[in-house]
Amino acid sequence: MIAFLSGTVQAVRADSLILLGGSVGHLVYLPASQLAEVRGGQELQLHTSLVVREDSMTLYGFMDEASRGVFETLQTISGIGPRLALAMLSVLTPQEIHRAVADADLTALQRVPGVGKKSAQRLVLELGTKLGALQAAAPAGLPGIAPAGAADSVVEALTGLGWPQAKAAEVVAAAQQDLGEASTQDLLRESLKRMNRAS
Repeated sequence: MIAFLSGTVQAVRADSLILLGGSVGHLVYLPASQLAEVRGGQELQLHTSLVVREDSMTLYGFMDEASRGVFETLQTISGIGPRLALAMLSVLTPQEIHRAVADADLTALQRVPGVGKKSAQRLVLELGTKLGALQAAAPAGLPGIAPAGAADSVVEALTGLGWPQAKAAEVVAAAQQDLGEASTQDLLRESLKRMNRAS
């Protein structure tokens, strides 16, 4: 596993760069937002993730550990491969991804090319149990209380998964009343439990 690279940028491409370390030039793919900051001849240190497939070995690089952690966590979600995970980090920072998942902000997630409403809902639901892996990327003091409109977001997520809106609204209201002050993610998780018990 190649976890870290340091060297001189030999070339910058549309979606990648070549980093010379010793006498070896490594082709590394970066999020577009981070790649835009790189110039040829620059000395660079990258946190890297090596993705091995049957017919390829691809190296992905990041300016910080938080980005790499989010990149690897995203790929544990069904339907999310390295290219889509990289695209997400090209559009959203690790902090923005954490906030979008915690707040069930489907609109923010759908800003990523290739992420539709269903994919955004799946990200929120499946990443909800893995927020600990993203916590390091969250800004200090990220509020844990559900924002205004959280109930509406949870109802929308549930109806998107096929439950009737009236039933979803009823279950979310009951869950919110019992939980009191809770994050959007906790409200979503509790509502899902109740929906599954009722079905």
